[in-house]
Amino acid sequence: MRTFLLRRLVMTGIMLVLVALTVFLLGHLTGDPVRLMVPDEATEPEMAALRRELGFDRPLSVQFVDFLAHAAQGDLGRSLRYRQPALALVLERMPATVELGTAAMMIALLAAVPAALVCAPRPGSVLDALASTAAAVGQALPPFWIGIMLILLFAVHLQWLPAAGRGDVGSLVLPAITLGLWPMARMARMLRSSLLDVLQQDFVRSARAKGLSERAVLLRHVLRNASIPTVTMAALTYGSILGGTVITESVFAWPGVGRLALEAVYNRDFPLLQATVLVVAWIFVVINLALDLLYVWLDPRIRLQ
Repeated sequence: MRTFLLRRLVMTGIMLVLVALTVFLLGHLTGDPVRLMVPDEATEPEMAALRRELGFDRPLSVQFVDFLAHAAQGDLGRSLRYRQPALALVLERMPATVELGTAAMMIALLAAVPAALVCAPRPGSVLDALASTAAAVGQALPPFWIGIMLILLFAVHLQWLPAAGRGDVGSLVLPAITLGLWPMARMARMLRSSLLDVLQQDFVRSARAKGLSERAVLLRHVLRNASIPTVTMAALTYGSILGGTVITESVFAWPGVGRLALEAVYNRDFPLLQATVLVVAWIFVVINLALDLLYVWLDPRIRLQ
């Protein structure tokens, strides 16, 4: 276990450096941020002075090494727009994104697991066909369109729920449904396929031959063996949700990390963009590590080596 964790931590460090390098290079390819920070009438000497002050006149390799050295100490730089520590700004927005992502995953799991458990023992039935069609439609519809339609129906016409912003529980409903619809459809289809495969195994027939009820066979024997692919997908999807809420947060004016990253791109705020991506990447890596440990609990035959 110790060797496994050490190996994963080393891989995590390498991965974070590569992510930081990619974001750093792509961010600087978009143009000179100093031109966005000065008024239109600013002269070239004034812009040059600001570049020297911010360190943008140094070679990119020197800037990147300096960034990594500070990042190792928990300093991800200062936002060019807000003039505050970038890491503090990201952590300030993170609770809103975690709240939205967790609500979306709960909606997805609470709908996907029962739907798969009901449909898998009845392949080809009308209920199975309806659920499969709904799952396919759910995966095909783009989130921004779903969000706009939900706003028009529940906020504009019915006036049941707020259209934007973060406040009470009601403000969380529409963005969580928008964000959770796609993973719900995806997980329902995968879990149904996994359940169908496991239902054909010999040990399932043996369990039935012992007189266990269909419900007991499904919940005690089939679900656990079929859950590994779905658990993998759920964990990776949760990590993707935390880093991919840009569209949903923009549609619903949700003050999360995704919206902050979008603002950083618009303003060419490199330190803030780097901090946003690195924090999300770290969360994603931690989720992957937890997933590997969860495999062993779900299936003891799996060994960490």
